[in-house]
Amino acid sequence: MIEQDALPTFPDAEAFSCIERELGISLDSIYSSISPSPIAAASLGQVYKAQLKYSGQIVAVKVQRPGIEEAIGLDFYLIRGLGFLINKYVDIISSDVVALIDEFARRVYQELNYVQEGQNARRFKKLYADKEEVLVPDIFWDYTSGKVLTMEWVEGVKLNEQDAIERQGLNVLDLVNTGIQCSLRQLLEYGYFHADPHPGNLLATPEGKLAFLDFGMMSETPEEARSAIIGHVVHMVNRDYEAMARDYYALDFLSPDVDVSPIVPALQNFFDDALNSTVSELNFKTLVDGLGAVLYQYPFNVPAYYALILRSLTVLEGLALYADPNFKVLAASYPYFAKRLLTDPNPYLRDALIELLFKDGKWNRLENLLVQGKKDRDFSAKDALQPVLKLLLGPNGKELRALVIKEAVRVTEAVILGSVIDTYNSVPSPMRTLMFNANSTGPLIMSDAEQSNIMELRAQVFRIWGLLRSSENFDPTVLQPILQVLQEPEARSLGGRVIGGITQRLAARLLQQVLRVPTTPTSTS
Repeated sequence: MIEQDALPTFPDAEAFSCIERELGISLDSIYSSISPSPIAAASLGQVYKAQLKYSGQIVAVKVQRPGIEEAIGLDFYLIRGLGFLINKYVDIISSDVVALIDEFARRVYQELNYVQEGQNARRFKKLYADKEEVLVPDIFWDYTSGKVLTMEWVEGVKLNEQDAIERQGLNVLDLVNTGIQCSLRQLLEYGYFHADPHPGNLLATPEGKLAFLDFGMMSETPEEARSAIIGHVVHMVNRDYEAMARDYYALDFLSPDVDVSPIVPALQNFFDDALNSTVSELNFKTLVDGLGAVLYQYPFNVPAYYALILRSLTVLEGLALYADPNFKVLAASYPYFAKRLLTDPNPYLRDALIELLFKDGKWNRLENLLVQGKKDRDFSAKDALQPVLKLLLGPNGKELRALVIKEAVRVTEAVILGSVIDTYNSVPSPMRTLMFNANSTGPLIMSDAEQSNIMELRAQVFRIWGLLRSSENFDPTVLQPILQVLQEPEARSLGGRVIGGITQRLAARLLQQVLRVPTTPTSTS
């Protein structure tokens, strides 16, 4: 087990005396052996490697630096005074700087309580070590106190030591991606996250696992914010800037009385430029820096938890870029966001999905979500769209049912008309002249653009069905709610509406042909 080790150590005699004083027994009674000097040193303490006498277990023993509480208290007293001055006199910074300092101080003081750190590690292990590629060390409570922490020793290499990792036959980017996926679960599922994932706290084990260490600095994401962050990323990818601006209420960036309408053009100006590249080309740090420049113009307040999230993700991206300068954290994260949006019953995410699918009839958005969601290792096609499908038959699903019926008419028209166009295009040209008006632009007298739109919608629907069917655990019966809706009284005229729509289209085009202005001048009476 290794922490950052560039700091000077304090005397070993003081460390050993602290262990005996805190645990109430002699070193000889606890350990068969203990390293005579620290294996690593950090700002708050230093680590020794030892073997427990009663079990033979190899452990890491972290001992707190003497006098550290007083030194930190003085530092924060001075920094807090500076924060008051910034709040009072620096108008360009709208966030409460003192609140951010207080939050950081609270996290640091938690790090000084090693019993609390042990409890953090236990909670973290329970939530996230269910994945076989993630390792969280056990705590030895009989040998842990407020200033001494005894943990399972973890053999491994720091995540920024690429050559050493690759010599073990491991891939750094695989480990980084494991870190990203685990961090997304931390931030956005349970909301309990490791707020200090620097290279010294992330090890690659010889077995290829990613080991998380040092659980002193942890934080939590509020439940409402977890959903809002997912929705925000999806709104960003789909350039829905009005929805993005509204997300800032749920993220607690803006008070409810702030009008977001002036923010929308600023977001559009920034993201239209940033998103000219695809999601896979976006750099998280560049995005955050650019967005920060936009938000400084408005009365935004950055909550303390969000500052820690940004710090955490920026560190992970730094590790990824160290291994591969072309790696993009957002691209690696998007499958997770897509999976959550498709499968999570949270009302905020369910409503975001409905808006995404039915706004402007963007079937390509559903296709993109399924393509990305399938890349997530935990994606379940059986669960995809379940939040929306359950709402369909519920008492609050009336508006959604109307949207489904409307879209069903559009899709059915596209399938029927697409088949007609296919048939028309398959007929040899000489026969086509005999069967159809040679001057028309197709079997239903459509422009090339209209034919293209119809064929693309039909192709998208078929591709989406193929994506669902190709998933291992997909059960077609999960779509039964759609059939039930289409059999309800309000949808019974579906067939007539489809035929009527096609007939109207044909009649309108024929009328255009009849009333077309001749191209040659005509004489007047």
